[in-house]
Amino acid sequence: MPKPIQVGIDVAKDTFDVGLGVGGELRQFTNDTQGHEQLLSCLMAFEVSLIVMEATGGYERALVCALQAAGYEVAVVNPRQARDFAKAMGYLEKTDRIDAGMLSEFAQTLDRHPKRATFVSALLDAERMELAALVARRRQLVDMLTAERDRLAMSHKAARKSITTVIKTLQRQLQDIEANMAAHVNKHHADLAELLDSAKGIGPNTVATLIAELPELGRLSNRQISKLVGVAPLNRDSGVLRGRRTIFGGRAALRRALYMPTLVATRHNPVIRAFYQRLVAAGKAKKLAIVAAMRKLLTILNAMVRTGKRWDESLHSA
Repeated sequence: MPKPIQVGIDVAKDTFDVGLGVGGELRQFTNDTQGHEQLLSCLMAFEVSLIVMEATGGYERALVCALQAAGYEVAVVNPRQARDFAKAMGYLEKTDRIDAGMLSEFAQTLDRHPKRATFVSALLDAERMELAALVARRRQLVDMLTAERDRLAMSHKAARKSITTVIKTLQRQLQDIEANMAAHVNKHHADLAELLDSAKGIGPNTVATLIAELPELGRLSNRQISKLVGVAPLNRDSGVLRGRRTIFGGRAALRRALYMPTLVATRHNPVIRAFYQRLVAAGKAKKLAIVAAMRKLLTILNAMVRTGKRWDESLHSA
């Protein structure tokens, strides 16, 4: 019986390089449907235990879907983590082929890790990918709208008409995108959306973002989901030194999406408000208390999805 191999894939816009096992053959394919099918044909000759690739801002998504649909387990890792591993292994040079080989070694390490399951990416589907595209576009429109409003505040009167026109156009586009998001959620994720929406402070846009960009919700422990989003306090200790606990890494877009709902919850959600006020009364900085409240809200949502139970104020207060 052939020995299982671990595969590393370095993805670019037009191509991707593949490392077929540690020290194995390196191949390149086009990053399109034809290239994905060629890779799948190539992998049929091996027993593949794990495939690792870096998150590239979207260039990897179609390939991940193709591999998962074929039954392969895929881990999409943070580029910083992959680079730190490369440096630790002595890879000082950086090319696509070198990265593919390095990622196959990283895959071997993760495949043997006792918490291997936490690294494997949740199964993507066409509906969630479509929603993720809408959520990403909404985020872009909000950023552009904010930029234009900032320009309007300090603009010369000769430019204001143009800026105002752009703002109105962006507002209409934002309304259209949000309507499309709501329709998509109601059609494909109505039950999950209703569950999440039962928590005070969580609005439809946040619900759509959580569904699209946090498919692991309800599948990981509270500590794991907090670290994944980047709201878990991390130790910074060495010897007798006890460093200040800080949050680090994780999915920044999700933290942004949860920040405003958490602020709303500290005012209107009895459970989160009491938690937040207790921290502030104990002398915690307000920013720290907000992050802690964000973590509590996230872990409650995680428990709700895991158990399938709607918001229960008495349970979460306990």
